[in-house]
Amino acid sequence: MNLALWIVTGLLAAAFLLGGAFKVITPKEKIAAGGSSGRWVEDFSEGGVKAIGALEVLAAAGLVLPAVLDIAPVLVPLAALGLVLLMLGAAATRIRRHETKLVMVDLAYVALAAFVAWGRFGPESFIG
Repeated sequence: MNLALWIVTGLLAAAFLLGGAFKVITPKEKIAAGGSSGRWVEDFSEGGVKAIGALEVLAAAGLVLPAVLDIAPVLVPLAALGLVLLMLGAAATRIRRHETKLVMVDLAYVALAAFVAWGRFGPESFIG
C-alpha cells in the first residue's frame, strides 16, 4: 500500500507541478488558443489563472516535500485534500461550460488525490 501511495503521489506531484508551472508562466490567451481543454481560462482573469497555477505548484510540493524532508508530514494528506477541492472546482467549471468529456479527467484526478489523502490519513499515515 505504501508503494502504491508513493507512486500515485509522485505522478500527481509531477502532473500538477508541470501543469501549474505552465499556467503561471503562460499567458492566458495562449492557454485558451491551445485547444478545447484550455478554453476554461476564458472564465477567469489572468490573475485567477496564475493563482490556480500557483496553488497547483504548491500542492505538488506539499504532496512530496513534507514526507521526504520529515518536516510536518501531516501536510501530505492536507495537500491531497486541497487537490481534491481544486479538481472538484475544475469539474464544476467544465460542467458549467458544457465540456462534459473533459469532466472525467478532472474526476480521475479527484479520485487519485482522494486515494492519497485517505491512505496518508489512514492506513499508511506518516504520523506517529
